[in-house]
Amino acid sequence: MPELHTPHAGDDRAEDDDVVALLMRQHGDIRNLFDEVEATTGEERRDAFRRLVRLLAVHETAEEEVVHPFARRGFPGGEQVVEDRLAEEQAAKETLATLDGMDTDDPTFMPRLLSLRQDVQEHARAEERYEFTHIRRSTDTAGLASMAKAIKAAEAMAPTRPHPGVESGAANLALGPVAALMDRTKDAVRKAMDKD
Repeated sequence: MPELHTPHAGDDRAEDDDVVALLMRQHGDIRNLFDEVEATTGEERRDAFRRLVRLLAVHETAEEEVVHPFARRGFPGGEQVVEDRLAEEQAAKETLATLDGMDTDDPTFMPRLLSLRQDVQEHARAEERYEFTHIRRSTDTAGLASMAKAIKAAEAMAPTRPHPGVESGAANLALGPVAALMDRTKDAVRKAMDKD
């Protein structure tokens, strides 16, 4: 069997100048990481799952901070499109937080992971159809590049995993380490956007 290994978010060093193309590639990387988690066991599965958690956190947080605000005001019906995506994202975050607290060898891990995968893939298809298409039509090349730059900067600055003891009590109560990772990614996105 060929070795499976999807790069960490940002490892590809691609020159992304279109936010839609970048997010579509991340959707592919997410699918590949789900494949990798499913196809491996033991430490390899744990490593693949850590990378999946990080990529999902970076991807969803960057969308919330960069893409959704544009979509809300950028095209007719954008507000409802974003609200629908946020509801899907919240459900996925809760499942991801549950999985993150489990051992990947737990017999209930894979069925939950497969359920998360289905939800994430349905969410990605909805984004591509209802949000990304309108974003590409509603902004110019410079706008697409600016949003891509902010997301790439966030990928580079986001921690590889939460650091114990740094999370706030509220974050730990809400979703634990996944929420703390998303909070730090949100800070990284905002920093990147301020530099423009």
